Amino acid sequence: MDYREAGVDISAAEAAKVRIKRLAQRTVNASVLSEIGSFGGMFRPDLSSCPNPVLVASCDGVGTKIQVARLLGIHDSVGYDLVAHSVNDILVQGATPLFFLDYIALGKMDPELVESVVSGVARGCAEFSCPLLGGETAEMPGTYAIGDYDLAGFIVGIVDKDKALPQGVRKDDLLLGLPANGLHTNGYSLARRVLFETMGLGVHDHLPELGTTVGQALLATHRAYLAALEPLIERGKVRALAHITGGGFPGNIPRVLPAGLGARIRRGSWEVPALFRMIQKGGDVSEQEMFRTFNMGIGMVAVVAPADLHEVEHSLERRGETSLVIGSVVEGTGVAFE
Repeated sequence: MDYREAGVDISAAEAAKVRIKRLAQRTVNASVLSEIGSFGGMFRPDLSSCPNPVLVASCDGVGTKIQVARLLGIHDSVGYDLVAHSVNDILVQGATPLFFLDYIALGKMDPELVESVVSGVARGCAEFSCPLLGGETAEMPGTYAIGDYDLAGFIVGIVDKDKALPQGVRKDDLLLGLPANGLHTNGYSLARRVLFETMGLGVHDHLPELGTTVGQALLATHRAYLAALEPLIERGKVRALAHITGGGFPGNIPRVLPAGLGARIRRGSWEVPALFRMIQKGGDVSEQEMFRTFNMGIGMVAVVAPADLHEVEHSLERRGETSLVIGSVVEGTGVAFE
């Protein structure tokens, strides 16, 4: 018996690595000192513009959005989602990306699938100037079924300690919502249960209210807010940021507020996209459950001083970003809706 008979094809893994190396090379910059395939990635950061540097690291995945990608046979978009989500997570603390690593685990090695996923990762890394420094591709028969795979990402960024967020949040500060592009990467287990099982829809069913198919709506790419928000963070015009991911509004906004302060969200201050309304109606899901599971059309919340609101709005508008005042910081705890 050999390793291949046990379910692990080393030759296929080597073929996948060749494809990954070609994609990763497109993301490198002058700070990358190692070749893809080394035991560890070497990176020398340029700290000339950061007098008091602090590293910010994060790890995340794309959840069961992968199941939608499998149904459609489209895998590059979840690779991009992984990078965009990770960039947003460290942006919340004011950090910009330095480098990225990925992890792909499969039931059976499929070099073409791996290449497709990593092509999306590489596209995201190139867009956000974040070299794909390394990663791991693991064939794990018995842990994953044939055709199954999982995906995780690891990002390291940098921020000057004096500009790290949150910083100086006060009562009566305003909550500025930046629109999401669909579900992003959270709530897919509930969405799939409602749309596919309860409502009996398929990924190729076209829905006039969405103007697209179910699959296209669910696979919409995760937005990243780095380009729009980085200049404002640099100028100290943002006091805090909350990435609306797993846990929704009540699970994420309080994470960036100091003790004794909570958030009040105004219902109706933005139009909840049709996809969320369809899920809520189709699954008879309570409003409370919707807001703690999904982003409800708001991907990032910025906390800004009232005096800075117009400057922040104009800066975002110049960069093609829409923003809406959706609430304010209040005394208390948690998130209340009015």
